[in-house]
Amino acid sequence: MTTIESHDRQTATFYGVAYDNERLAGGLFALLAAQFMTVIMLASAMAPGYDFNGAAISDLGVIDETALLFNASLVAAGLLNVVGGYLFYRTHGKRWLLGLFVLAGVGAAGAGLFPLDTGGVHSLFALVAFVCFNLQAFASLTAVEGVMKLLSALAGVVGLAFLVVMAIGDGGNAAVFGPIGHNGTERMIVYPVMFWLLILGGYLMGQSGRPTRSDAPTSLRR
Repeated sequence: MTTIESHDRQTATFYGVAYDNERLAGGLFALLAAQFMTVIMLASAMAPGYDFNGAAISDLGVIDETALLFNASLVAAGLLNVVGGYLFYRTHGKRWLLGLFVLAGVGAAGAGLFPLDTGGVHSLFALVAFVCFNLQAFASLTAVEGVMKLLSALAGVVGLAFLVVMAIGDGGNAAVFGPIGHNGTERMIVYPVMFWLLILGGYLMGQSGRPTRSDAPTSLRR
């Protein structure tokens, strides 16, 4: 059995082309963020009478014209986060950080499988996703270097701060939302971490070398 090494990182081989796990993780994170933000933009434009100030992002999952698109995107985001998080884990080895990626992915997928009109189940999954996506951003500063440490901390802090704002507003003090409303507040929980995932994806892909040819079957090796 052929052993493949790429900069001392574990390698996955697909159809005779070997990629290290860091590169694959980066690609999945970039895909996750790009597809989800694109779907939010398209669904918001497609949904009749969608309230950009007062609605929730999850309203897009119960409007007939956008429900399938939005919920499928949420499930995809969850799966991509879990798989990408695992590949990322194979490069840094921190199990507790992998746990945050898995919880965030489960929260996103669950929120897509149980849309807003299912009630408390959706709210629980959405809360797990909101909290854990931003925690994974903040905690990832322990697994990256240079300016990515600052960007990871910043993304996580901004998202968690607006999560507190949303909790206060939904608790009865809607004035705390200010001019951006509930929708803007919720997007400030989601968008910073999505932009962070795009940047993290580029960072991880940039850390890796070009793929190398191999005759080995698909596998993961060190």
